[in-house]
Amino acid sequence: EIYSILLCITSMSAFKINTVPTQPIAGQKPGTSGLRKKVKVFMEGHYLHNFVQASLDILPQDKLKGSTLVLGGDGRYFNKQALQIIIKICAANGVAKLFVGQNGIFSTPAVSAIIRRRHAFGAFILTASHNPGGPENDFGIKYNISNGGPAPESVTNAIYDRTTTITELKMADIPDIDLSVIGKKNWEGFEVEVIDSVDDYLQLLREVFDFSQIKALFDRPDFKFLFDSMGGVTGVYTRRIFHGVFGVPMECLLNSEPSEDFMGLHPDPNLTYAADLVKKMYSGDYDFGCASDGDGDRNMILGRKFFVNPSDSVALIAANAQAIPYFKGGLKGIARSMPTSAALDRVAEKLKLGFYEVPTGWKFFGNLMDAGQLSVCGEESFGTGSDHIREKDGIWAVLAWLSLVAHRNTGAGKFVTVEDIVNEHWA
Repeated sequence: EIYSILLCITSMSAFKINTVPTQPIAGQKPGTSGLRKKVKVFMEGHYLHNFVQASLDILPQDKLKGSTLVLGGDGRYFNKQALQIIIKICAANGVAKLFVGQNGIFSTPAVSAIIRRRHAFGAFILTASHNPGGPENDFGIKYNISNGGPAPESVTNAIYDRTTTITELKMADIPDIDLSVIGKKNWEGFEVEVIDSVDDYLQLLREVFDFSQIKALFDRPDFKFLFDSMGGVTGVYTRRIFHGVFGVPMECLLNSEPSEDFMGLHPDPNLTYAADLVKKMYSGDYDFGCASDGDGDRNMILGRKFFVNPSDSVALIAANAQAIPYFKGGLKGIARSMPTSAALDRVAEKLKLGFYEVPTGWKFFGNLMDAGQLSVCGEESFGTGSDHIREKDGIWAVLAWLSLVAHRNTGAGKFVTVEDIVNEHWA
C-alpha cells in the first residue's frame, strides 16, 4: 500500500516555475463584463499574461492555493492560444485543478453552471460576447467568482489596480495540453481535466424544465422551429440539446458550427444582425424562431411573422412561470435593468411579487439571487435569466418560451402561437 502511494507520487512529474519580468500596460480596466479589446492588443507581449496574473494576485492567496478553477471560451480567434497561457499561469500560482471545456469551448452560462455544480473557486471565461471575432476583431476575458457570476466591482477594481503595479508573472514550464481529448493530465500538485462542454449544463436544464413536455411540442407535425447560433459557441449546445434530445433536424439549426470568426457574422441576436433568421420567420413557414450570441448568454425570440421584444419576453416568462417546473414553488421576486421597459413592473404588481430595478450589469442581479430575493430577471439588450445560475442564459430563455408554448398546447384545439401568448398578456 505504501509502495503504491509512492508510485503514484513519483509517476506525476514536477514542473519548474519561471518568474518572468513584466511591466504595467495601460488600459486594462474591466468593464461591466470583463476586459475587451481588439485581438491584436491581447496578442501583444504580456497583455493577456498581465491581466491573468493580476487577477490571481488579488485573490485571497490562502483560498487560491489548492483551489479549483473553470476555464473555457466562446471559440473566437486566439481562444486556443490564450487557454494554454492561462493554464501555465494558473499552475505556477498554486491552483490545484482546472476544469477545461473540450476544445476549449464553454458557453458563459455553462461556466456558471459548472462553477456551482462542481464547487469551483472561480473561472476565467474567454469571450467578447456579441462582438465580432477574427484576426481584425475583438477578444475578451473575464473572471467569475464562486457563486458562478461575474466578479463584483470590488474585485474588478482590485484587478485593475494590480495591473498598474505588476512587475512579474509566474508561468509553469509545462507543455501545451491537447484540449480535444476528454481526460486528465497530471503533474505534481496540479491537474487539468478536459470535460465535455455540455454535460453539466444539460443536466441542470433537465432539472429546470419538463423535457418530455417540450419534446411533445417538437413531435407535433404542425410545429416548425429554427435556432440560429450565429457561428457562436451555442452551436455545440444546440446540436446536443435540440437535435440530440428533442430530435430537431440539423437543417433547422442554423450556423451551428462554432467558428473563430463566427462565420463572418456579427453574433448579436437582434433584428439587424440575425436578418436571415428574421427573413425566414417572416416568410410564415415557421412557428418558433430563436437566436443566441457569441458566448451563448443573449437570446432573441420570434414567432411566425412576430418579434418578441426582450423587455416583454422577461415579463411573459415571469407571468407564466407555472409552465416551468423549477418555479413550482412560486417566484421569489423579479427584476430588470434600468433601461428595460416597465412590462415586468406590471407583472410584479399583478402577482404581488417583490420587484427590483438594478444598474446595467448582470452581477447586480446576482446579489439579489444570492440573498434569495430573485427568481427571474432580464434586460432590454436581449438578456434573460433566472437564479438557476448567475449569468444570463440564451438557451434557458429559449427553453422557457418553448415551455410556455408547450404548456398552452397540451390539449386539443387551435394551436396557441407565440403571438397569441403575447397578445393575450397585453389584452
